[in-house]
Amino acid sequence: MPVARVKICGLTDENAARMAASAGADAIGLVFYPPSKRYVTTSQAASIASAIPPFVQRVGLFVNETKEAVERIKDTVQLDLLQFQGGESPEYCESFNFPYIKALQMKPGVDITESFKAFPNARAFLLDTYHPDQHGGIGETFNWDEFPDYSDKPLILAGGLNPDNVQDAIKACQPYAVDVSSGVESGPGIKSTEKMQAFVRSAKSIEVMS
Repeated sequence: MPVARVKICGLTDENAARMAASAGADAIGLVFYPPSKRYVTTSQAASIASAIPPFVQRVGLFVNETKEAVERIKDTVQLDLLQFQGGESPEYCESFNFPYIKALQMKPGVDITESFKAFPNARAFLLDTYHPDQHGGIGETFNWDEFPDYSDKPLILAGGLNPDNVQDAIKACQPYAVDVSSGVESGPGIKSTEKMQAFVRSAKSIEVMS
C-alpha cells in the first residue's frame, strides 16, 4: 500500500543519524542555520552524512544563506537535496542547478497555491507552521484544514508532528511525506531512538492515496 515518506530533520550526531535510518526514515535533514539549536558545522555534517546508508537521502536545510556557502557545503557534505527555508527567491533557488524543495509557511489568509507558481522547478513544497521570527522547528501545528488538496508537485507536511498525532495528520492531509524534528527529541537537538521508531512506525501504518 502507498504510505507517506518520512524525513527526520535536525540530526546532530552520527549515532542519531544511523538510528533514524534504521528506524525506516527515507531522508534525514541537516540544519545549516547558525541560530538553530540543531545547527551543524560542515565537518559535523560530513561525518553524519557518511554514517547514512544508501537510499536514504541527505537533505541540507538553509535559511537565506549565501550562494557560495551553499555550494561549498553541498559539495563537501555530498548532499542529495537542498531545502530552502527562508525568503529565497526563485532565481536564487534555481541558480544551483541542483534538486531542491522550498519550504513555505502557512500564514493565515495567504493563498499558498500562488506561492507554488513562483517555484515551478521545485521538486516538492514543504508546508510548515507560520512564525514571524522563526524558520521551522517551533513544534506547533497549523490548521490542517488549510492543507491544499491539490498540487502538481509533492507536498510535505511539517509543523508540530510527533508519534501521537502523525496518523491523524496523514489522514487529514494525505501528504507525500511528513517531516519531523522536535517531535522526536528528548531535548533540543537530541533525537530519541524510541520516538523516532514510534514516529516512523505510526506514519507508515497509514495508507495514503496514490
